[in-house]
Amino acid sequence: MTTEFTEDMEFIKERYELARERIRMIASGSEGALSPKYDAFFTAAAGYMLQIAEAYEFVEKGGMDRATMEELTAFNHSLYAPIMPKAYETSYANPDYAHAQFGKQFDRILCVLYSEIPAMIPYAFQQDLDPMTIRMELLLQCYGIFRSAWQEDQILPDPEEIRSVLYYFVFDYSEDSIRSIIKSQVHPEGNFAVNLLKNADLTDLRYLFSYGLYVTEDEIRSARYLNALPEEIVRSMGYTLAEGYITGFAVCGKDISIKKTGEVLYWLGFERMFRYTLERLSQIGMEVTARRSPASLLDGRVVSPGGYASTSPNKQFDFDHYEDMALLLDKKLANHRNECLKSAFEAYRQDAKLHGGPLVLDIFGEEDFEPQQKEAACRFNESQQELYVSYRAKRAEITMTYIVGSERSFTIVAYPLPGIGKDYDAIFQETLKINTMDSAHYSKIQQHIVDTLDQADYVRVKGQNGNLTDLVIKLQEKPDPEKDTCFENCVADVNIPVGEVFTSPELEGTRGTLFVSHVFLNGLEYFDLKITFEDGCITDYICSNFPEEAENRKYIEDHILFHHKTLPMGEFAIGTNTTAFAMMERFGIGAKMPILIAEKTGPHFAVGDTCYVHDEDNVSYNPDGKRIFARENSFSKKRKEDPEKAYFNCHTDITIPYGELGEIVAVKADGSELPIIRNGRFVVPGTEELNIPLDEMQNS
Repeated sequence: MTTEFTEDMEFIKERYELARERIRMIASGSEGALSPKYDAFFTAAAGYMLQIAEAYEFVEKGGMDRATMEELTAFNHSLYAPIMPKAYETSYANPDYAHAQFGKQFDRILCVLYSEIPAMIPYAFQQDLDPMTIRMELLLQCYGIFRSAWQEDQILPDPEEIRSVLYYFVFDYSEDSIRSIIKSQVHPEGNFAVNLLKNADLTDLRYLFSYGLYVTEDEIRSARYLNALPEEIVRSMGYTLAEGYITGFAVCGKDISIKKTGEVLYWLGFERMFRYTLERLSQIGMEVTARRSPASLLDGRVVSPGGYASTSPNKQFDFDHYEDMALLLDKKLANHRNECLKSAFEAYRQDAKLHGGPLVLDIFGEEDFEPQQKEAACRFNESQQELYVSYRAKRAEITMTYIVGSERSFTIVAYPLPGIGKDYDAIFQETLKINTMDSAHYSKIQQHIVDTLDQADYVRVKGQNGNLTDLVIKLQEKPDPEKDTCFENCVADVNIPVGEVFTSPELEGTRGTLFVSHVFLNGLEYFDLKITFEDGCITDYICSNFPEEAENRKYIEDHILFHHKTLPMGEFAIGTNTTAFAMMERFGIGAKMPILIAEKTGPHFAVGDTCYVHDEDNVSYNPDGKRIFARENSFSKKRKEDPEKAYFNCHTDITIPYGELGEIVAVKADGSELPIIRNGRFVVPGTEELNIPLDEMQNS
């Protein structure tokens, strides 16, 4: 340890202790320095911070080794109690409650300030004082301004003065925060989660509380379940993920030997599986990195996880705060944060060049969540939406400059959580089988579908049984039909399980209506989702989640369009995994399935970028030797001249289940028709086997 590092740590420790003592005084409630409702706010906020500071000291003094599972569970839940559903109605983190207490003058400011406190909890358990200290100092600075105004003139401060404190908190600490995130993503040494994956005693389930994330029965039972599985099964699970990653490089003609790290994104409780993923990657000379899913104003907020994660203590809290940056976002801050991102990548330039991309575990079976729209929550205005789109596009461009898109890959697999219900064990075992289905066998069956589709000028898709889908998907013209194909014959490499065939449509000429009665997308539920396309781009949209049309449109704008005025149809695919569909129907879990599996169980349409985003210029081939031609569209063709207009930095798959599917027909240039699916059954010669699980399900 260098002298400079030691001095920095001593300085941070000194700042922390000073802040903690001042926080302790405010938490005591003895100062009475403000009007009652603001005194109550700062007393509660200081008390919450003090509780987290005590957690830091508990860990520092070895409390994790002495406490029982029951004690750690109670302790963990007490730390998240102020934002959990039971307390949320009267929590300052609830925009409605904050508005009732403070009105429009301070509701959003103080709600956002309070909501930054839970972000301290993981840092307390990881013994990282710096991010705890800066949040304590933030509260103290705001308190000082309120106190001065009240003591001098018995008035409240200018809200803009408090908003400015929050603004410069984010502005000033963006560089350190973003650098820490990038380090976790690409630099393998000293990584907290990776060290735990490698070294923790996974038979002692108390390890789950070491992260400082919220821990439920889902995490505990998942870990217990994996511990009870035979070693060869868990090894197969971990190795399957690693092999998918390795195969993904090979299939796309990329050299994995030049990569030294891959990032693991996992769910707490699945560490035993990922220990084998690490083992398999180490055999080819690769290490792993891991970063925590962002959950703060400073680091970014997400509705669905973007790193290693656990069950949310309250999804309504996540939904209420996903656009807290609206309180602050302007061009100056957006540009500064992107400059900080570039600076962070420069600091880890070599690590980024050696980074190969993510290995992802998706989960399903969480409790259903129907969000409430709250008028008092922070939401981007129209100009901020445009700025945010540009900001995200620039971030993606910077990232792809350092983690070169044409050299990276990924892989993803999904497993259920115990919360899926009484059939958890059976569903888990079925998922295991689905995730290890024979890729080579499915590839041969799917080739019949590809060969048929390659004869088409366009594809017609229609729903049935109340499904209003009526689409025409124009296919790109192949330069050489003997050597080129529009559709990728996709089995189990980057996307586990098998199987689908997919293409990037020709946008011009693609039109019609996409409808699905019930679906989960990006962790959120939609009812009667209806999207209209013209020339391949969204022109209209609606769902029936909320009473008011404006609320439904806003919901889609925020979580499917991601603030873009429109999105293109980036992908058209036909899923072929009827075995997975039959499992979903048998257990009645179709609405809970992650898109990773759901997209394999019917035709799906992705809005946003193509599947070949940042990888258009690579050449890849189907097993029959044909070059996969349709890798770009009229937007992504702009990538070299105007990257911000070429990419949308989102890709959301929307699947029509077989039961709602009337037909998929390939229509040739002369108007003749080649049916692919009719009345929910495959009719291409050579695909009869795909109907067996559907027929067995119907006859059972």
